[in-house]
Amino acid sequence: MSTNERLAALAAAGVSIWLDDLSRERLRSGNLLELIRDWYVVGVTTNPTIFAAALAQGDAYDEQIRELAARGASVEDAVREITVADVQQACDVFSGTWESTNGLDGRVSLEVDPGLAHDTDATVAQALDLWKAVDRPNLLVKIPATEAGIPAITRALAEGVSVNVTLIFSVERYRAVMEAYLAGLEQAAANGHQLPSIESVASFFVSRVDTEVDKRLEAIGTPEALELRGKAAVANSRLAYAAYQEVFSGQRWEALAAQGARVQRPLWASTGVKNPDYPDTLYVTELVVAGTVNTMPEATLKAFADHGEVLGDRVTGRAAEAQAVFDALERVGVDITAVFLTLEREGVEKFEKSWQELGETVRAKLDQAQ
Repeated sequence: MSTNERLAALAAAGVSIWLDDLSRERLRSGNLLELIRDWYVVGVTTNPTIFAAALAQGDAYDEQIRELAARGASVEDAVREITVADVQQACDVFSGTWESTNGLDGRVSLEVDPGLAHDTDATVAQALDLWKAVDRPNLLVKIPATEAGIPAITRALAEGVSVNVTLIFSVERYRAVMEAYLAGLEQAAANGHQLPSIESVASFFVSRVDTEVDKRLEAIGTPEALELRGKAAVANSRLAYAAYQEVFSGQRWEALAAQGARVQRPLWASTGVKNPDYPDTLYVTELVVAGTVNTMPEATLKAFADHGEVLGDRVTGRAAEAQAVFDALERVGVDITAVFLTLEREGVEKFEKSWQELGETVRAKLDQAQ
């Protein structure tokens, strides 16, 4: 089976393939266009870690850095202008995809400053600012699903902003995200916004769940515990999908759908496999289900193109089986609530650190240019 056939089969199964990476080098070299043309990529996600890595490598940003230094731009303004410029260009590259899919795909995500993750008002203000600054209809503003992020999601949607909700780890928090989405649509309609113009995805993180749960299972060390390694992440995602089906089938949703609202698609995030003992396409093959997004690092995309398998819908109707995994985890002594709290805290901290590194890299480049 050729590269195109494997990825074509994944797309035909109803999975939107998004790349979890963006850099100016990708944009300038034509690499992103190639991935769209030949690798079935129909969207891009970014995060502070991705931007920090892009700025630290090569010279693609040097010209803009010199211009920013010449006019005495602050580090904060420089970071904003650099990231907005990349996302604008990517949105333009994906404009054809956006049009051909009637706004479903061709989406590019840009995250609010993760340092604002626990400040609702500041998150809303920056989300609105980024929406205006990028000024592209295929933008998604990324807002974390922290306790402070949940009301920010509703308020941003109410202003007509399309949102990618990030850092979702538990089904409980995911339900709060979907509630925030429905409330946001209701308020948007009341504010006079056309609901078909608002798009949202909910980024449910996958591989990190196995990483954290496996560490705890190995610490427990019993045969029963060790047998459960590598099962939590897929089970968690299948339970999330069951919750999604439930929420987007009731009367409340039907009233919004009648006004042209779109469902908030589940997006499988963090799908690069971190444990080399597991198949490197695990979180793609086992999470195939129509109407979802899988955002992959390039290594995972190319691994699937080389040897991935589409075995049909691996998610629908498997909630009971998934719940049995979590019941077993609790029996052997894994504190699931603690797992999800740890993952959310570490997720925010990781992105905050990357944002700081991005700022430090830009500061150094500005100083050098001056």
